[in-house]
Amino acid sequence: MSPDFLGAFVIGVVGAGHCMGMCGGLASLLSLGQQSHSKQRVIPLFYNTGRLISYALVGALVGGSVSTLAEVSELNSALVWLRLIAAIFMILLACYLGRWWNGLLQVEKLGQSVWRYISPVGKSLLPLKSSLHALPFGVIWGWLPCGLVYSTLTWSAVSGSAVNGALIMLAFGAGTLPAMLFVGYGANYFQKIQQSGLFRNISAFLILGYGVYTAFGALTILSSAA
Repeated sequence: MSPDFLGAFVIGVVGAGHCMGMCGGLASLLSLGQQSHSKQRVIPLFYNTGRLISYALVGALVGGSVSTLAEVSELNSALVWLRLIAAIFMILLACYLGRWWNGLLQVEKLGQSVWRYISPVGKSLLPLKSSLHALPFGVIWGWLPCGLVYSTLTWSAVSGSAVNGALIMLAFGAGTLPAMLFVGYGANYFQKIQQSGLFRNISAFLILGYGVYTAFGALTILSSAA
């Protein structure tokens, strides 16, 4: 398994508290108004499946586009520079998760201009007419501006192909899945763990270490090519 896939999964796991804060309440509200308990139980599954489809799609678009441009322009060194940028995003993400610095939130604001055009489409599906409508709703809500998603997308950009880009984002989504399913089913124990200072700081240092390691590798390649 590529370290990037594992790293993306870990980011999803340790950053799930952020996802729960942004989308957790929404995931719980989707079940309201559903008379059948069986429908209430499958709605989080449909919603999160749609969310992962959205992540995979945007990962494939970013990974495929960047790799194609690099191949056509024969500027493979650009991928190394992009990997350095990805490492910087990892460091910013670590600072955010550790609550040392919230600069990553400024990155989230960049997506608000696009989100205001996308969100009305999702809202038009509410209230859900059936549990199956949670699937397209999840696809749309996967585009919600999120610093964790943007950070992981920088890895998709340097993954080398559309397939790898999609797999990296799927790994990230899979990492968030347990927490989001717990929220969808009304459990809050996992959220308490996510919010604990010890868990938060250990997670932040792990991501910080991987970001520094990635940056060092990119800088080593750039210095040898100089």
